[in-house]
Parts: sequence; structure tokens; C-alpha cells
Amino acid sequence: MKETEFIISPKELSLLAIKRILSDKLSLKLSQESILRIEKNRNYLDQKLKNNDEVFYGINTGFGSLCNEVISPSELKELQINLVKSHACGTGDEIDSVIVKIMLLIKINVLSLGYSGVHLKTVEKLIFLFNNDILPVVFESGSLGASGDLAPLAHISLTLIGEGEVNYKGSKMNSKDVLDLFTEPILELDSKEGLALLNGTQFMSAYATYSFLKLNSLFEWVHKISALSLDVFNCRLSPFDPKAHLVRAFKGQTICSQKILSLLESSELLNSENKSVQDPYSFRCIPQVHGASFDVFKDFEEKLTIEINSVTDNPIVFDEEDEIISAGNFHGQPIAMAMDFMAIAAAELGSISERRVYKLISGTRGLPPFLINNPGLNSGFMISQYTAASLVSKNKVLCHPASVDSIESSNGQEDHVSMGSISGVKLLEVVKNLHRILSIELLTAAQGMEFRRPRKTSVELENMLSTFRKGVPYIEKDVVMHYIMKKTEDFISDWK
Repeated sequence: MKETEFIISPKELSLLAIKRILSDKLSLKLSQESILRIEKNRNYLDQKLKNNDEVFYGINTGFGSLCNEVISPSELKELQINLVKSHACGTGDEIDSVIVKIMLLIKINVLSLGYSGVHLKTVEKLIFLFNNDILPVVFESGSLGASGDLAPLAHISLTLIGEGEVNYKGSKMNSKDVLDLFTEPILELDSKEGLALLNGTQFMSAYATYSFLKLNSLFEWVHKISALSLDVFNCRLSPFDPKAHLVRAFKGQTICSQKILSLLESSELLNSENKSVQDPYSFRCIPQVHGASFDVFKDFEEKLTIEINSVTDNPIVFDEEDEIISAGNFHGQPIAMAMDFMAIAAAELGSISERRVYKLISGTRGLPPFLINNPGLNSGFMISQYTAASLVSKNKVLCHPASVDSIESSNGQEDHVSMGSISGVKLLEVVKNLHRILSIELLTAAQGMEFRRPRKTSVELENMLSTFRKGVPYIEKDVVMHYIMKKTEDFISDWK
């Protein structure tokens, strides 16, 4: 029986579970344990406010530098509504609806942990949006990545109170109109709830998650494409000998070298004559370069898994300990730095890929210039390498770390911020550019393989080429390359 539902529980939510939820279009449902945690936590907060004159940040005070302004009990609900409206200051491009859906999912998961003081109905309303693909319009710019992703999360929260716009069934509609279609009432926010919805790193985390899922697929292609390029360029496999990697035991390096050996073990080109004594670094150092990026990727996965399962709002309500603690878990520095490093690692995969393209079209090692018959009359793959080089250069600019920047805000109360939202946006752009660069390398290596016929590469790579050729032809003479390149991009699945 096909799975249709995913249970949100205190158990750790994995990144691959997120992929499954989205790919299989699973609905969300809270576990009984999560329901009890949420209700118990909120009941504690209600009693604390009812029987205590103590001042708690953002619950019965103003926000940011207005933290010393005490709000009367009769105005606490209005305070939360005002917070959501005033903070909905996003601008720029709308973000991808898949990222919005990931934001909803991660926010639901962290609120279900039972430390945010929200009502059960608030979490259930977010689940309602998720399950019905009612996706708030959220904008790319506005978050500093420190008091949480305030502006983007405010746009998510607007929908709950019938404000703002959503994308629903391919159309942009007013939130209230869509809620009315379902006879769904707008949410009346209670004390602390607006703050719990807005504080958090879910914009950053959603971008990081989306980038991770794309990279997780692209890494498989990195191995296959580079292995094909190695074979086409008549390279030696001695640099992939396990003994060389045992004496420099980085995990990623060892894994990548083993992958290449496995992919090429049945190739007819392994014993070709006239191999050079040494190959260029872009081929010979594949284990070291790809492996370093893979190690960063695994560290990124670990940090991101922590983040999507963490309480990142403020203050944190500890009902069992009878404490409400104002802290800084909303600060995005850990995930911002991880995304900046991941962008560098992804860009390097594209950089070395472009260098292999350059060598493949160089007219050496028995391959014709620009991998085309009758070069001169035909330019062949000359300009597709330009395109790859352009994307590599763009990625270099995008690799400047956003997390080293900070601009003081809120009258100096928020005097150091992570800029993690910018880290996330540019990471995704780097990953998309990597996808395009790898597709150019695949297109180039596949063309080069035709000049090695009738010899064959390995069984696995020949099977890949056979499937590839069903949609992407061998280039006999100049054609409009854009369309061929686009088909190759589509062939390389990078998830969504």
C-alpha cells in the first residue's frame, strides 16, 4: 500500500525524509506525543502569565530595542498581530514554491518539539497550508539571518491571519480568499505566537536543504561524468590506486577514487597505448579535489540535520524546568558559515569540470580540435567551453562569504548578524551553475567518446551513453548548441 502520510514526531527529521515527503507528496500529521508536548508547553505559558507579574521578552514586552517597553495583558494579542504585519518587509524576487514548502515543513517540525509556547491550533494551521499546497508568497531579500529570518517568516505568518498572498493551484490569490474556499477561519494569534512564528532559521534552512538535495543527486553525476572524461582523454588510472589514498586518508578522497575505479573497471580503453606519463591535474587530482568537496558536503549534511531539528526561536519555554529563557538560538551563524563553505566546495567541482572540458576540446591525444569534423568550417564545442568558463567565473564571485559581514540593526540591540539568508540564496545559485557546468562536461565527453569508437568505455558508462543518445545526438556539424545543452541539463537529474 502506497504511503500517503508522514508523522511529525520528536524523532529526528532527516534530510532524505524531507525529499521523500516532497517527492511523494505526503501529507503531514502530528504524532500523539508531539500534540501532548505542544499542549503541555502552552498550558504552562498561560499559567505563568496568569499568575506572574514577571516581564518576559516578546511575550509581554516590545521587540528588539523596544524590549523594555511593557505591554498590558489586554494588548498581548494585538502585539503579536502587529509584529507579523510590521515585519512583512520582504522584497525582490519571489522564492521557489518548493523552498516555501520546505520552510513550512521545517517550521512545523521545530514548533512540534514543544518549546515555543504556541497553541496546537497554530501548528495545525501550518500543517493545513502544507497539506493543501497553499504556499505563501515569500520574497528573497529582507532577512539578516540573526533574529531569525524575520521578514520571510512574517510573509509565511501573514497567511495564517488572512493577510498577504499565496500561490494556490497555479494562481496568486489573497490569503483570505483561499482560506474562505476551505471555510477555514483565520488564526487569532495569542501571546508569544507571532514571535515564535517569526523567530527561527527556516528561510536559511530551507535554502540549505534544497541545495543539499540537489547536491546529493549531482554528486553521483560528478563521478560518472568525470570517469567518462578520464576515459575519453586516455588517462592513466594509477592516480586512483588505493595505496596512494591510504597514505593520505581523507575519507572523501578515498571514496571518490574508489568510485572512479569501479566505474571504469570494464573499459576497453584502459589498456590503450600512448598514454602520457602523467595527466593534467584536472584529471589526475580528481580524488583530491572532488574528495575535498565531498568531505565538506558530509559536514554540511551533519550541521544542517542539527539545524532543522533545533529550537531556533526566542524566548524558549522550558515547562518542565519552570523557566522561560531569552537566548540567541535564532542567530544563523552556524548554518551561514556551513552554507558559505558548501558554496566554495560546489564551485570547485564546477571549476575542475570546466578545466576537463577545456582539455577535451584542445585537439590533443588523438581528438580533433573542438571535437568536430572539419574544424574551421565548424566551430564545434568551442563556445560551449566559453559558457562553462562564464559560469565558473560567476561562481567565484558568489563564493565570497556572506557570513563575514554584519550590519547593526534595531538601534544597536541586534549588533551582530549572520547574513545567512544571503549565504543560502547564493549557495543555491552556485549549485544550479554547477549543474549546468556538469551538463556541458557530459555533452563534451560523450562527443569525444565517438572519436574513440569502435572501442567502448565501461559497461555502466556505455549504458548511460546509450540512454543519453536517445535524447541528445552526436554533433556532426554545427548546430544551435543552446538546445542541445538544455537537453543535457534535463538528462542530469538533480532532484526537482
